[in-house]
Amino acid sequence: MAILAMFGSLATSAQGLTIVNENLPNPDNEPAKVFPVPAPRQLKWMQTEFYGFFHFGMNTFTGLEWGNGDESESKFAPTQVPNPEQWLTACKAAGMRGGIAVVKHHDGFCLWPTETTKHCVSSCGGTNARNTNIPRDFAAAAQKLGMKYGFYVSPWDRNSEYYGTQKYVTDVFLRQCSELAQYGSDQFEMWFDGANGGSGYYGGKNTTISVDRATYYDVPNLRDTVHAVCPDCVLWGVGGEARWIGNESGYAGVTNWLTDNRVDGKDQPNAETGTEDGWFWLPGESDAKGTTKGWFYHDGESAQTAERLFQMYLETVGRNATLILNMPPDKRGLLPDHDVTALEGMGALLKERLGNDLAQTAKVEASDTRSAGANRTFDVKNALDGSTETYWATNDDVTSATITLSWEETQNVHFVMLQEHVNLGQRVQSFTIETSADGNSWSKRASSICTTIGYKRIIPLNGSTSNYGNGYDAKYVRITIKSAKACPTLEKIAVF
Repeated sequence: MAILAMFGSLATSAQGLTIVNENLPNPDNEPAKVFPVPAPRQLKWMQTEFYGFFHFGMNTFTGLEWGNGDESESKFAPTQVPNPEQWLTACKAAGMRGGIAVVKHHDGFCLWPTETTKHCVSSCGGTNARNTNIPRDFAAAAQKLGMKYGFYVSPWDRNSEYYGTQKYVTDVFLRQCSELAQYGSDQFEMWFDGANGGSGYYGGKNTTISVDRATYYDVPNLRDTVHAVCPDCVLWGVGGEARWIGNESGYAGVTNWLTDNRVDGKDQPNAETGTEDGWFWLPGESDAKGTTKGWFYHDGESAQTAERLFQMYLETVGRNATLILNMPPDKRGLLPDHDVTALEGMGALLKERLGNDLAQTAKVEASDTRSAGANRTFDVKNALDGSTETYWATNDDVTSATITLSWEETQNVHFVMLQEHVNLGQRVQSFTIETSADGNSWSKRASSICTTIGYKRIIPLNGSTSNYGNGYDAKYVRITIKSAKACPTLEKIAVF
């Protein structure tokens, strides 16, 4: 400090300068960010919200969930050329915005003609198998349907003779990821399973190999390699840009932060809830099965009911996480009819229950509104305009505030949806929702689950995610931000 002070004095003396401490200009009076904040690719990833998962591959034909890696390529024998457009069309009908296709599972079999291994579709005997190229066809179908897409590629390879050596990382795994990146620069996610190392075929060794997944896969180089081609691609799991929500049952924590402390090589200890003061922006993704048996197709399975799928949606997307819902193609390379029907039913429930925003016809008032800047206002009406660029905010010294929506006619309300402007960080720690028929007598709703908000929160006013109920007749809905880490922001308010 003494050296800096002396240097400053010399500079001032020599040049006649006056050193003045002042804040950076903020002509729009935007709230200061609460760090950490999302990278642009993470924000776009969160906006995908709900997307499909398609486990298809060697296991579809062996009846296994985890192949050993010693399966003959001839066992991969689809009865038709697989049709990813049919998969994605069904998922779009359910309200999904994209999908992730499994193109290499732990058995090491690759669903595209790769230069890294003979254990791939190029070595198959059947015409349908040899004509299979899931990354190519999946990307083309997604682009045609206006959906986002990405690929699951297992870091663990129970087939490769090189697994456990540096040669596997440089000549097999990283090259496979690089090949997949070439199938489309607009990919939104690359999925890396946390299962790494164990028993396997390994080129005939039939042994057990252990690796340290935190260091073995050269993740920094992996991220740079993929991002150079696919700048919006989030590397999930091993890639360290989004976290596994901690279960495979389609629910996130009632309290859920988008921040956490990254634990390399291990599952996140606070996976379902995140960590309020976490050092990293690490949003959660919940993977769940949309059918009654395994991740891969099994004879005799059926689809979950549309009501169960809607419950998963409320407990994931509605709790500040994303939902990746698995619907496994069968031996034809198609989704079975019962899966398609369930997905259509799910889409119908989303439209019926979350498709008519009553807030659009409401009068809205806030107890505090941030002073306008030169080119921006923070009026509460911003939270109703449908834009992700505008938002309501309070002044810096106000961390508790009330928003009231009112209608001239009585409305039957079931849900309230809230979204923070998370570009500036996640802030809200707790809130309340009340309804009233007359503006004088108020009833609290779902008090036990009104904690964090984050990117998106959907509150069932009866407190239940499994019982739609009869709703509440009200002319007023009051939302009170009780506590926040800094002045709260809301990008969207909706009432259904």
